[in-house]
Amino acid sequence: MKFGIVGTFGTTEQVLGMAVDAEESGWDGFFTWDAIDLGLDGDVWDPWAVLAAAAVRTRRITLGALVFALPRRRPWVVARQAVTVDHLSHGRLVIPAGLGVPIDRGFVGVSGELTSTRERAELLDDHLAILDLAFRGETFSYDGHHHKVEDLRIGTRPVQQPRVPIWVVGAFPSDRSMGRALRYDGVVPQLRGDRAMEHLGPEHVAEIAAWVREHRAPDAGPFEIVLQGVLPEDPAEAQDHAAALAEAGATWFVESRWEGPGSTYEALTDRIRRGVPRR
Repeated sequence: MKFGIVGTFGTTEQVLGMAVDAEESGWDGFFTWDAIDLGLDGDVWDPWAVLAAAAVRTRRITLGALVFALPRRRPWVVARQAVTVDHLSHGRLVIPAGLGVPIDRGFVGVSGELTSTRERAELLDDHLAILDLAFRGETFSYDGHHHKVEDLRIGTRPVQQPRVPIWVVGAFPSDRSMGRALRYDGVVPQLRGDRAMEHLGPEHVAEIAAWVREHRAPDAGPFEIVLQGVLPEDPAEAQDHAAALAEAGATWFVESRWEGPGSTYEALTDRIRRGVPRR
């Protein structure tokens, strides 16, 4: 299993320093996040600018954001941004993608945005399909729920082929939501409905992994099961818990500290420098 961490808060220089520290401390991935205003304390930076800067300050580590709220972005713009960061990083970008949350003021604080779950899901489907077509580097057309594209070409292909890997948030056990993720390269699973914020244990991961094996074609290529949360502070407990998640089928665990003392710059830097809980 690979390990990543979210550089939650800090100045731009501090966030970039965390990316460098994460690479030097043996982490496999460094992630920023994508929101306008979630009501959290701390600075909020544009994820694409952060990732572009991190791409030229690092050499090995996977880069992304947990998660890109694609329904409030324009897919043809995201395609160009993604290809740029993919080339700057020499093929180290991933795109975790989801509906976005309605409490984000980028949805509800401005007029004209579509905010219902159905509308955001339709926009996400459009967005993912357009990204997939754009990454091929060929002229394409697309007629979707909310976006129509005619004879568009994002000329430069990404370093990674056939596309920059896309990990889609999937609500388990929703066949529709999980099925969307299966069309791409990984799933960031969460439980459905009111349980969405619960941390997933090994028993949940085993169910999700079994569902993926049952529904995804064996020749469809690698597929990531990406968990996010906070591992125990005790190193031995963290190693045991991570090992259990990996045995159940998880391929990534991303430390995501959003609130409380553990989310400060100082606490995050300390956590990063302590390294990953591998045995």
